[in-house]
Amino acid sequence: MSVGTEAAPVAASGDAAAEDALTDDAFLGGRLHLLQPCRGHRAGHDAMLLAASAPEATQVVDLGAGVGAAGLAYGVRVPAAQVTLVEIVPELAALALRNAARQSPDLSERVRVVEADVAALGRPSWPAEPPARAADLVLMNPPFNDPARHRLSPHAGRALAHAVADADVTIWLRAAERLLLPGGRLALIHRPEAVEALLAGLKGRFGAVTIRPVHPAPGAPAHRLLIGAVKGRRTPPAFLPGLVLAEADGRPSAAAEQVLREGRAISPD
Repeated sequence: MSVGTEAAPVAASGDAAAEDALTDDAFLGGRLHLLQPCRGHRAGHDAMLLAASAPEATQVVDLGAGVGAAGLAYGVRVPAAQVTLVEIVPELAALALRNAARQSPDLSERVRVVEADVAALGRPSWPAEPPARAADLVLMNPPFNDPARHRLSPHAGRALAHAVADADVTIWLRAAERLLLPGGRLALIHRPEAVEALLAGLKGRFGAVTIRPVHPAPGAPAHRLLIGAVKGRRTPPAFLPGLVLAEADGRPSAAAEQVLREGRAISPD
């Protein structure tokens, strides 16, 4: 399925070899354009689904932002949002900065990029930005592949973006807790196999957890989970109706078109 993205090579400018290693990809029906590496981890539907799953907020932090896909997509949809993109890989952080700068003036002025390790955020002796207990929303697209279960990519950037032990996702959840105001919201996307580790990491920190399965086609097992949570709540978890991305004939579903091409939010019900 190809809803939401169109890719083209970037014309060479400056360092020709570096520019030729990038593509310029269109998302949200052309309302968002992202430079990203031809090889390694590439932003796609996951980032758009994450952005669409999150409630409206004003102070937003995107952890593990990569080239800025989820945070910038969120900023396109929510014009009041001030977005901080956090990325540890210098080359990706630099692309996130370029991508923010090439959006509309309204959006680019609302975005900043911080190069930092997620584990260091919100601590007194670590980066001052983003500040602790100041965000009302954290977006999180943590590395997916537990190295105990998955063969790692030989590409270093892709491996870093995709591989972390399921139990270590708690490091990311703790960072989100430190960054959020009391009652602030967390939105994340992950694999269904990680649900046990995710619920364990959320327990005692977040409540009112919602879990929405994402299915590639009717009748197919879920391949992603969209999870929401509220800092400090104790309300039990709830499962939401699933989102199906394609019809039986392979065409994009109406729901997928609304989210991935039209840029609408996913209905909370």
